[in-house]
Amino acid sequence: MQLDERGNLPEPYRIVDIRQENPTVRSLVLDRAMSLEPGQFVMAWLPGRDEKPFSPSAADPLTLTVTRVGPFTAAMHQLKVGERLWLRGPFGHGFQITASAGGDEGILVIGGGCGAAPLRYLAARARAMGRYVYVVLGARTADGLFFQHDYAALGCHVYLCTDDGSAGERATAVQVAQTLLERGLAVDMLYACGPAPMLDAVEELAQVYQRPAQLSHEAYMRCGIGVCGSCSREGKLVCRDGPVFYKDLYKDL
Repeated sequence: MQLDERGNLPEPYRIVDIRQENPTVRSLVLDRAMSLEPGQFVMAWLPGRDEKPFSPSAADPLTLTVTRVGPFTAAMHQLKVGERLWLRGPFGHGFQITASAGGDEGILVIGGGCGAAPLRYLAARARAMGRYVYVVLGARTADGLFFQHDYAALGCHVYLCTDDGSAGERATAVQVAQTLLERGLAVDMLYACGPAPMLDAVEELAQVYQRPAQLSHEAYMRCGIGVCGSCSREGKLVCRDGPVFYKDLYKDL
């Protein structure tokens, strides 16, 4: 357990609902809201176990969508309604959403694997602002997809793809995004969250089609406040300088 940047201890939140999103993904709905921007993260602490970062999939009520990938996330999956989870935050820089410059331009949201989680909150905020939102969700198989119905319920245009073709198009999320841009999809910003190779490919895509991009990077974090240096990436700290990095023709703002 760490103190946050204001010297505060983690605060207890109570789980009021649990939703099974797919075989390995659960959403923990907590008992109150948190004021944070889409893409910011919180540090979740389980006493006697560990503390890990998560970018919430909703802020009101605060919701953490957890993919079971190791001992800590397996322990989070064992939590029951009524039990407590300790959080500190929010931390980092989130996604920036701007009003449309005019016309019918929207935004293109690209999610790979568990990257669909923080992008859900982004899409909800953008739709509330009246933006058109086009969402590409990719996974290895159909079982790996989640939130596609949530995005559709928000009024987003949703495109699914899987590596094996078991759901949607047999392609990667970046390939589908490229096809949409080739066909003249009217968007003024690309947003992405997912594995590092996918984010690198989205950067290249943004350069080719001359669109700014906002990319949410994952990293191992211990403190979450820029002290330990464990999340260093290319001379920057993901927890402090990110996790969302704004790329405008590949110059960080």
